[in-house]
Amino acid sequence: MLAYVLLWMVLWAMVGGVMTPRIYARKDLDVANTGLAGALMGAALGPFGLALLWWRSPKLTGRWLATPGVLAVLLFAAAFARTYPGNLCVSNGSFVVTQVVNGLILGLIYGLMALGLTLIFSILGVVSFSHGEFYMIGGMLVYYMSVVWLPGLNPLVALVGAALITFLIGVVFERLFLRVMNTGQVERPGEYAILVTFGLAFFLQYLTLALVGATPKKAPRFLDYPRLDWPSPENPWLLRMRAGTVEFLDTVSIATPRVTAALIAMVMLLILMWFLYRTWIGKALRAVSEDRQAAAVTGINPDTMNTLAFGMGTMLAGLSGASLVQVFSWVPWVGTLASARAFVIIVLGGMGSLPGAFVGGLIVGLVEALGAGCIPDPQRAAAYIPAYGMVILTLVLLLKPTGLFGREL
Repeated sequence: MLAYVLLWMVLWAMVGGVMTPRIYARKDLDVANTGLAGALMGAALGPFGLALLWWRSPKLTGRWLATPGVLAVLLFAAAFARTYPGNLCVSNGSFVVTQVVNGLILGLIYGLMALGLTLIFSILGVVSFSHGEFYMIGGMLVYYMSVVWLPGLNPLVALVGAALITFLIGVVFERLFLRVMNTGQVERPGEYAILVTFGLAFFLQYLTLALVGATPKKAPRFLDYPRLDWPSPENPWLLRMRAGTVEFLDTVSIATPRVTAALIAMVMLLILMWFLYRTWIGKALRAVSEDRQAAAVTGINPDTMNTLAFGMGTMLAGLSGASLVQVFSWVPWVGTLASARAFVIIVLGGMGSLPGAFVGGLIVGLVEALGAGCIPDPQRAAAYIPAYGMVILTLVLLLKPTGLFGREL
C-alpha cells in the first residue's frame, strides 16, 4: 500500500509543482511559493486539492503552505502504519516520542553548526567548504585537552579552550587568505573563496590524520547528573535521572551526553542571539550583512566585521563538535558528513537567514531521527541517514530554491 500512496503523492506533487506557477502567471498573480504550494496540495489532496487551489488562486500565505504539508505528512504516516503495522514507529508510542525528542536535541546542535556557516555567508558572501573540519577540530581538542594532555581537566573548560582555538584559527585564516578578496588583488573572488576554503579543509583533515591517526576517539561524559526521582520515588514521577540516562514522564529516555550537548547548544544560541541583536558589534555585523557600503558610511569597518564573522563561524562549528565528541566516536574525516548536513540546513532555512538555520537544523534532526528509527535493521538505518539530507536538499531546490526564510534576489 505504501508504494501506491507514494506513487500517487509524487505524481500529483509533480503536476501541482509544474502547473500551479503557470496558472498563477496566466492570471497575472504573484508566483512566489506557487511551486511549493502546488506540490504540497497535490501530494496531500491530489487532483481535488489542486482543482480548489487553481480555481480560487488565493494569496499563498503560511496557512496555504502549512495545512497541505501537515495533511501530506499524515497521509504518508497512515500509509506507513497500514503497510507495516508491527514497526516500532507504529506500535510503540514511547519509542516515537523518544525519537522525536532525540531528533530535536540533535537538531539544536545541527542548528548551532549551521548558524556559523550562515553567519559567514551573510557577512562575507562566501560558503566556507572547510566548516566541517572546524567541527572535527573542536571535538579533537576537547578529547585531547581533557583526556590526553591534561587528564582530569573539567570538560567545560576544555570546551572553552576549543572555542578560543577554533576562533583564532578562523581569524588568522581570514586575515591571510580571504582579506585579499576585498582589496582587488583577486580577479574572481567567488571562485577563489571556494578553492581556498577547499584547500583549508584538505589541509586540516590530513594534518589531523597525520598527527593523531585514524583511531576513533571519544570523550567521557561531561556531566554526571545526580540520581533523582521527582517528585518522589513513591508517586508517579515526571523526571528521573540515572547514570547515563534522563527519563521524562515514564516515556522518553535520553542519554545524558545528548542532554548535555543540547543544553550547551541552547546556551550558545541564546548568547549568539543576544550578541547579534543587543550589542553594538552584533548590530554592526547585521548592518554589514544588509549593505556593506551603507555600513561603511556610518563608520563600521567591513573588513574587521569580515574577520570577526569568520572567526565566530568557525568557533560555532568547533563548539558543535566539542559538544558531540562525548556522544559519537571522533575520526579526522568526521567533519565531511557534518559539513554536508550544514549545507542542507542553510539551503533549507534560506541562505543567510539565521532563524532559517535554526529551524532547518530542527527539521533535519527530526527527519533523521524518525527515518533512522523506523528502519528495524540498525546497519541499514545508519547507512540511510545521509540520504535523508540529500532528499531534503533536492526537494527544496526543486520547490523553493530560496529556502523557508530566504529572500528573493
